[in-house]
Amino acid sequence: MTSARDPTVLRSRRWFSGTDMRGFSHRQRTQQMGLRREEFLDRPVIAIVNTWSEMSPCHSHLRDRAEAVKRGVIRAGGYPVELPALSVGEVMVKPTTMLYRNLLALETEELLRSHPIDGAVLLGGCDKSTPALWMGAISMDLPALYCPAGFMSNGPLARREDRRRHAYAEILGRAARRQDHGRGLDRSRIAHDPVDRHLQHHGHGLDHDLDRRCHGADPARRLQHPRRPTVRTRAWPLPCGERIVEMVWEDLRPSKLLTAGSFKNGVAAYMGLGGSTNAAIHLIAMARRAGIPLTLDDLAEAARRIPVSANLFPSGTALMEDFFFAGGLPALLSKLRDFLDLDAQTVAGITLGEALVGAECHDDDVIRSLDHPVIAPERGSTLVLLRGNLCPDGAILKSSAADPALLQHTGPALVFDSHEELSTRIDDTDLEIDRNTVLVLRNAGPVGAPGMPEWGNLPIPKKLLAAGVRDMVRLSDARMSGTHYGTCIVHAAPEAAIGGPLALLRTGDQVTLDTAGGRLDMAVSDEELATRRAAWTPPVSPYRRSYAALYQAHVGQAAGGL
Repeated sequence: MTSARDPTVLRSRRWFSGTDMRGFSHRQRTQQMGLRREEFLDRPVIAIVNTWSEMSPCHSHLRDRAEAVKRGVIRAGGYPVELPALSVGEVMVKPTTMLYRNLLALETEELLRSHPIDGAVLLGGCDKSTPALWMGAISMDLPALYCPAGFMSNGPLARREDRRRHAYAEILGRAARRQDHGRGLDRSRIAHDPVDRHLQHHGHGLDHDLDRRCHGADPARRLQHPRRPTVRTRAWPLPCGERIVEMVWEDLRPSKLLTAGSFKNGVAAYMGLGGSTNAAIHLIAMARRAGIPLTLDDLAEAARRIPVSANLFPSGTALMEDFFFAGGLPALLSKLRDFLDLDAQTVAGITLGEALVGAECHDDDVIRSLDHPVIAPERGSTLVLLRGNLCPDGAILKSSAADPALLQHTGPALVFDSHEELSTRIDDTDLEIDRNTVLVLRNAGPVGAPGMPEWGNLPIPKKLLAAGVRDMVRLSDARMSGTHYGTCIVHAAPEAAIGGPLALLRTGDQVTLDTAGGRLDMAVSDEELATRRAAWTPPVSPYRRSYAALYQAHVGQAAGGL
């Protein structure tokens, strides 16, 4: 239920309502921008934290989306202000946007802290901007909603159009039926008229399948919609701009919403989606911000119970647009009910169980039932946690996207000390390598790279590709993109650059992957490892200043969310 809308509870009053010179100055300066006093005074001030950038294809349309959210805020009686924030789209940023995830989290927190803000709508898209925005918002603990950038359309085949058009109409109809369980919003705003049905795209990312990784299922994102911005405010079941104003009056902050049950539900969605290995870092990081204990062991335990149910690349064959038209996240969660905390509260002001009322699946091949999973549990899972003398703090493997024949494997290591060395040597025809070799890239972790780039999907040498090899065991302290296929062991911790065991591995050492036993070991004696450690020296960082130097000095390891 909403509060009495007492403006004295608004945080922004500390800036605008004082009778001293400071209060006068804040009101004057705001009016200087062309606003009348009644447009902002005693109204919830809503920050639209926008990661728009012309260097980020994933975020290049977010100015339009911000305008749509503003309209919703104004209709609900709030005062919207757009605050630009660091854009961390992966495409153009080198070495990786992961280097800047924590910087965006810090910026988000300080933007909200230092300005007269009562609530926030967070605009992002890349799988690093999503957790970064939330990490900052969680730490600041103001009412917040996340409005995603939307997936890139994969150019659906003509034969799918009728099915998808029908599904889209059903989704909009369900939006009107479900409303907000008595919030009193005007149903006419969500009616699915022909304009809404036929103008689905705002014009970004509509090329055919140019970049598969952007179509993948990263559970750090919410279900994303490609419809034009008008639909964001009219057909979205919970219009972000309007709802955030209500949340301010209700004082519905992250600390009141984020519980162990909330993260249990996030983990279940991750596993059911067959989601990105990146989520193993981001979920833990967000949970720590919220004061909720969540570990790799918790994720691994959930992965053993929850089968891959979404038929999405790389574990399956469909893409995120197919997932949306099949019913999206509500349909998936409905099929995962047995693994959810249905009493967990949502930003809608209702429980997850209530939010899933009426959820339907329109394609049982894209979103599978538990008795017909995409990958049977005995075949593989979204996440396998490995430990051993190569990774005492853990490494992870998405076994559902790996060659089953390689899940129990022993072979000689071929070690590369840098990405540059890997790129230079991997296709050398004189390279001593065969299908049993374990490819290893080290010094690519949080400190070593720095930033832990998506280098973990090491390329298979051309001469082996020519011989028909399509997968090999690969090991790294780096990450990999959410849609990469293969027997790729990533996030090895502690990383090589800080003296983790990976730093002591040598080309020719035998490496054993025992997925069933959760082990990853090198056949090197403790005595020999001690000798190698005594001779080891840490790599010299080229960074003497800048954010990268600060990052290297303070960043944690993958197992703890960085």
